[in-house]
Amino acid sequence: MNKDTKKLTTAAMLCALAYVVMLVGRIPISSMDFLKYDPKDIIITIGGFIYGPLTALIITVIVSLIEMVTVSTTGIIGFVMNVVQSCAFACTAAYFYKRRHTLQGAVKGLVVGCFTATVVMLLWNYFLTPIYMGMPREAVAEMLLPVFLPFNLIKGAINVALTILVYKHAVTALRAASLIPPSKSDEPAKNSGQMIVLAIVLLAVCILEVLVMKGIITLPF
Repeated sequence: MNKDTKKLTTAAMLCALAYVVMLVGRIPISSMDFLKYDPKDIIITIGGFIYGPLTALIITVIVSLIEMVTVSTTGIIGFVMNVVQSCAFACTAAYFYKRRHTLQGAVKGLVVGCFTATVVMLLWNYFLTPIYMGMPREAVAEMLLPVFLPFNLIKGAINVALTILVYKHAVTALRAASLIPPSKSDEPAKNSGQMIVLAIVLLAVCILEVLVMKGIITLPF
């Protein structure tokens, strides 16, 4: 199998996996049930880390298009918002990782991607949410800080934590299948253990915040 065939095969596998995790992993993480988290951005980001931001863009468009014609109820507007959100996170992260192919570069890219996606989605929520929800723009504007901001931050933070936790395992599996070549540039750094611990703590904080937002638990202060 030549290099281009391997790349195409890997990208197709990531598209399929991103779609599957979107189907089975959609969970509401806000008091408003239409705001749901799904883990497809993790898979898209892994593709971007391996092959660059353009591949992340291609996977995003393909998966979002399939989602639109199969399970989405928001039509073309939902498709556009999915593409914008996933690209803001995954393509940004992949861009920084491509510039600095280290653990620190990956983490920096993920963090910048998280905040980029949050800001971008606040703008898109302001302009597009009134259209597909049939709400006055003023009502949506009042929801930006108390509803959309924490939702997008938590969603991004979960993506950051889970990408850190699963990326190396995913790359190891792909290398074992001879789909991607060995690379010294993304070998575990000496502080990779610390990053994993921080990712676990971040994920735990996000889960706690979701439980509080949904009223499942109440903090004693």
